[in-house]
Amino acid sequence: MSEITTPNRPPAPDWKTVTAGELVAYREAENRWRASGAARAILGEPHPGAAIDWQEVALPGRELPVRVYRPAPEPDGPGDDRSGLPLVIHVHGGGFVGTAAQSDWVNSHLAAQLPAVVVSVEHRLVDFDTPLPAAADDGWDVLRHVVGNAVRWGIDPARAAVFGESGGGLICALAALRAKEAGLRLRAQVLVNPAVDVSETMLDHASMTEHADTPTLTVPVLELFRRLAVPPGTDARTLSPLHADDLAGLVPALVVVPTHDPIADHGRRYAERLRAAGTPARLTEYPGAGHAFLSLPGVDPQAEAARAEIHEFLRASLAA
Repeated sequence: MSEITTPNRPPAPDWKTVTAGELVAYREAENRWRASGAARAILGEPHPGAAIDWQEVALPGRELPVRVYRPAPEPDGPGDDRSGLPLVIHVHGGGFVGTAAQSDWVNSHLAAQLPAVVVSVEHRLVDFDTPLPAAADDGWDVLRHVVGNAVRWGIDPARAAVFGESGGGLICALAALRAKEAGLRLRAQVLVNPAVDVSETMLDHASMTEHADTPTLTVPVLELFRRLAVPPGTDARTLSPLHADDLAGLVPALVVVPTHDPIADHGRRYAERLRAAGTPARLTEYPGAGHAFLSLPGVDPQAEAARAEIHEFLRASLAA
């Protein structure tokens, strides 16, 4: 969502020469816009049947904000019964910019209509001092915390899924791998235009050349993200799910790919690798859609169809 210009939205910096200070200043201004009422014409209106609030989660060595979506109690109902709902851990897109509030449209609809508790992680953003492992740890630690405190959160720990977009898709794919290793049982993973290759081959996919300069993602943005996200000498397998040694035994995946996206081939290749390993993976492509289209229902009408598909997939996956 970095390049679409609208009134009152800060202009993007020169991604090839941006300094640490410029990146932080742009991020703060951009995230204020994404959380504003003015942005809703593009980002979508929240579902009126969802209650939304911010909470702080106590994690090892830090506290982290999360944006929580719950089905609102019926006005004339017997009360607010929040017990035993399925859990969806969501991670927004952006990488070095972004806020959970930008995903109010899709997350509030999921909470109200599944119904479910949706917890969107306001993870540490990648910058000159903060590489990707911090964000990956935030996603994983929030998942473990909420599942481990199921009664307090009013969720059924046996019905949990992860759902991420772009860089958030990367964080969720990594969380699904860690969940398998830790014995934490998930039901599903939803990966929307996921950036699952941050290795040296990140830019080598054909879609990078075909869609190098799009309104919502460009190759210079990806080059900067990789440079900041991946510490020198990092083993590709630790941060790039596409290069993971073993993708067998993971929870079923829905991989949503907009075709006019530099990283479209990331999602395609990951779905292929999951299937080859015996992990169920549904790959759905949205012709002509661009990167981050799910977060832009006011711009791309295919966002509604993608949201409906995600809803159907999670409803079936999280059934009691």
